[in-house]
Amino acid sequence: MTDIINSISALLWGQVLVYLLIAAGLFFTIRLGFIQFVQFPHMFKVMFGSRKCGNDEISSFQAFCTSLAARVGTGNMAGVAVALYLGGAGAIFWMWLIALIGMATSFAESTLAQAYKTKDADGNFRGGPAYYMERGLGKRWMGVLFSLCLILAFGLVFNAVQSNSIAAAFEVAFDVPKYIVGIALVIGSGIIIFGGLKTISRFAEMVVPFMALAYLLVAVYICAVNFTALPDVLVLIIKSAFGLEQAGAGAIGYGVTQAMIQGIKRGLFSNEAGMGSAANAAATATPYPPHPASQGYVQMLGVFIDTIVICTATASLILLSNQLVPESGVLGIELTQAALQEHVGDWGTYFIAIAILFFAFTSIVANYSYAETNLMFLEHNSNKGMFIFRLLVLAMVMFGAIGELGIIWTLADISMGLMAIVNVVALFMLSGVVVWLSKDYNAQNKQGVLPTFDKSKHPKLAKEVDPKAW
Repeated sequence: MTDIINSISALLWGQVLVYLLIAAGLFFTIRLGFIQFVQFPHMFKVMFGSRKCGNDEISSFQAFCTSLAARVGTGNMAGVAVALYLGGAGAIFWMWLIALIGMATSFAESTLAQAYKTKDADGNFRGGPAYYMERGLGKRWMGVLFSLCLILAFGLVFNAVQSNSIAAAFEVAFDVPKYIVGIALVIGSGIIIFGGLKTISRFAEMVVPFMALAYLLVAVYICAVNFTALPDVLVLIIKSAFGLEQAGAGAIGYGVTQAMIQGIKRGLFSNEAGMGSAANAAATATPYPPHPASQGYVQMLGVFIDTIVICTATASLILLSNQLVPESGVLGIELTQAALQEHVGDWGTYFIAIAILFFAFTSIVANYSYAETNLMFLEHNSNKGMFIFRLLVLAMVMFGAIGELGIIWTLADISMGLMAIVNVVALFMLSGVVVWLSKDYNAQNKQGVLPTFDKSKHPKLAKEVDPKAW
């Protein structure tokens, strides 16, 4: 069974997704006029005004924190370490590349999610790829397929990945048995996910900025202390990415192809651009400016922060240490802990354990919110059905805490890959809508007026969007 699972993952990532995701990123980068570079300062401007919303609504900033909570997790700490161990230092270059071009893909999916969002019986906005597949393409079957993949990936498998890393980190740092950690995670997760969508958004808004800043401050300190070695690390990353470096720290991968696959795979797992997951959070917001594209800008910034900033911080910690050893078997969160311990002493191991607790725990609750939205799309939102699903989610959290890392990562790769394929196909088919929304927003912004979505300007789109949402 393990061999079969590994073969499926290798086929998806080696033959399909690497090329599909790069193609999608390049396609939207070109069609949107290199939006992630030309409009880079505007992302921050939109973010500064993203807290504006009504008392009972979810702000763009809260939606951003929810998506960042899902993004910033084991992929940033354990995933980067896995990419370095299996793909060498060159994997980091490919993580950067997929993030930079993936920012355009993220803009597309988040803008569409806002445009095609709906309002549920409790007054919450719901949306995401499944919704724009049904409303924008008229293909509910496609939305059903995506929803099933997402529920499997985020509701179940990915939460096992997150709890696995927390349990492993606490076992190393504090010698706490994994099953104890699992029980604690189940209790903590249960309290929040049973509180509903607004509870999750408020929790993410409080925790995410704090945890990201604390981790980055430690990374900046390490880089400052080792400032003279940073140019060598950068050269090593570039050389290894193109097969120009076959020896030295981090050059333990299996050539350019392996570096590319590992970098893109772990990069996507971390920033989720093109996967369609963060779009579910983007749809929950009451955006400011009141235009679907404004949330596209906010979520595009999330990809940048996740991969270019936080993943690079983890890579620097590891590559500036002597802990990346070929065939040592030390990878994942244990490698990150060992690297920081070398830099700052024993407290580094404890710090990583606490950091991964915050990072991965917030990912668990945010991942659940994605799954809940898609469960509602499938019209299985009865109180009894939702209660049973929440118990299944908590069961997977417990399973992940005591399970093996390898098979869990591989299952995550497969489910993530299937989601991405379905979503990217839909994005290509709806690219015209993305371009129109982008041009409409940018034209208003250039005129110096507050960009506001007027659906009457696009009669076809006006028939497809939910009148209760827009």
